Amino acid sequence: MKLHLPILAASLALAALAGHAQIERLSLDSMVQKTDDTLFAEITNKQVIRIDDAKDGPELFYTHLTLEGTSLETGQPETVTVTFPGGFVSEEDGVWNSEAPSDDDIKIGNHIVAFYKHLDNAGGGLACNFLYASHGGLFRTVEGPNGTIVMGRGEGYAIDKNISLQDLGKAVTALVQKEEL
Repeated sequence: MKLHLPILAASLALAALAGHAQIERLSLDSMVQKTDDTLFAEITNKQVIRIDDAKDGPELFYTHLTLEGTSLETGQPETVTVTFPGGFVSEEDGVWNSEAPSDDDIKIGNHIVAFYKHLDNAGGGLACNFLYASHGGLFRTVEGPNGTIVMGRGEGYAIDKNISLQDLGKAVTALVQKEEL
């Protein structure tokens, strides 16, 4: 039994720490309220960086995606770099993050909808436009006979059901105007 007590203690400590984490259910309204912008864009570049920081620790990996597209909030063209935790600078040097978007979601050339918020320090002193909710802030799109469709991710995500880009744009614009009142 003595051998198992340290394992049990470590397991309980991890469970206690995990108790502080929480999964955030987001509606489109709450996502728009919590972010700086919503962008329909093409992924034109992907770069992974490593930061070794005296305060936050070594080996912090972040993926930057360059997005070229249009703000659904303003209708203006934008080029923005969004960032999320995790990624690999080489096959051996990096870290996988379970909350990161899938490799299929972030291929160069993909057209996506992204929700982001500026952070002064995402960790390691990195100021960036953070992809809000990591994979939960990025939605793939497909072209259909009636235009672009944004793929929903299910209940609890900002876009739960498939929706036309046109209808999503109208909804986002209405929510932004409501906030401004």
